[in-house]
Amino acid sequence: MKDKGAWSPEYLRVSLAAAMTLGFRHGSFYRGAELHCLNLLLDYPEGCYAGCSYCGLSSAGDDALHDRSFIRVEWPSFSLAEIISNCGDNAGFQRVCVSMIMHPRSFDDTLNVVGELQDGLELPISVLVNPSSIGDGGMEALDAAGVEMVTIALDTATERLFDQNRGSGVGGPHRWDRYWQTLSDASMVFGKDRFGCHLIVGLGETESEMVETIQRVRDMGGRSHLFSFFPESGSVLGEREACHPSQFRRIQLARFLIDYDMVRAAAMEYDSQQRLVNFGIDNGRLDEIVRSGDPFRTSGCPGSGKHSACNRPYGDGPASDIRSYPFALEQEDIELVQRQMAIYRDSRSEAGLIQESSAGS
Repeated sequence: MKDKGAWSPEYLRVSLAAAMTLGFRHGSFYRGAELHCLNLLLDYPEGCYAGCSYCGLSSAGDDALHDRSFIRVEWPSFSLAEIISNCGDNAGFQRVCVSMIMHPRSFDDTLNVVGELQDGLELPISVLVNPSSIGDGGMEALDAAGVEMVTIALDTATERLFDQNRGSGVGGPHRWDRYWQTLSDASMVFGKDRFGCHLIVGLGETESEMVETIQRVRDMGGRSHLFSFFPESGSVLGEREACHPSQFRRIQLARFLIDYDMVRAAAMEYDSQQRLVNFGIDNGRLDEIVRSGDPFRTSGCPGSGKHSACNRPYGDGPASDIRSYPFALEQEDIELVQRQMAIYRDSRSEAGLIQESSAGS
């Protein structure tokens, strides 16, 4: 466990799921889920310098910050040496991911951490890049250091929502154009399917806006890793309603079709509130894809099989309301997903007066 005053790069925070898998914390996963990606987060006494409205790390300046949750769970801190030592073959990891935060040292420290991981582990390495902390030539430096894949947390589907939640609207340092330029740099350096874009569904975008952004990322050669918005304690949006499951399910399906080059966004159709009503693919084939359950599993950096190594068990919703399934769906899960996709919530209704209807009713 971290001593007072010990910070990155010698010490890193790990997700609660990783702490359990490494043996640092006791516990078991609901329905026997297993974590396949070792998620690491840089940590500094000043915290993160950004102020993103939905993030539990968004307020810097006091030590209590380091006890806060991030993506809904505790992130305890351990030395990198301890982490590598406990990451044996029995841990079941298929990948390790280092997440930068907004801090002047984060890029240099990330390179140092990557070097230690390269020496101590035989796992592909991903880096969640903070474009506001990376300068010219940063992608080339990550590639030269042995990073196998990079991701960029764009998070929002539109420039308006980005500015409102990450930029000028919260006094934050992030800029929309800078993020897209970093995605372009990643596409040039790492190439097709070796970079990804994080997107949070339910921050106020329409379904058509999110689908268009997913297609834009795919046209660059990347894939989108989806998160369902869930209010984070201590954040500006901590009291906001979570993303409705119907919206997330339809976007999950659309992302799967786009990212695996089955359908283009232009073939999809929407209702008057820009909600998906036609996925642009034969109904028989669409039903087969839905019944496979694959579109509704966690989307992230790849593992040793066809599914994501980064499966983040229950990272964007409680176990009682699974949004991104960290394992293969069973028949009752698929039936639930089908029911959820068929619900169309009226976004024009007053707060607290939610109207819902089933498609075709």
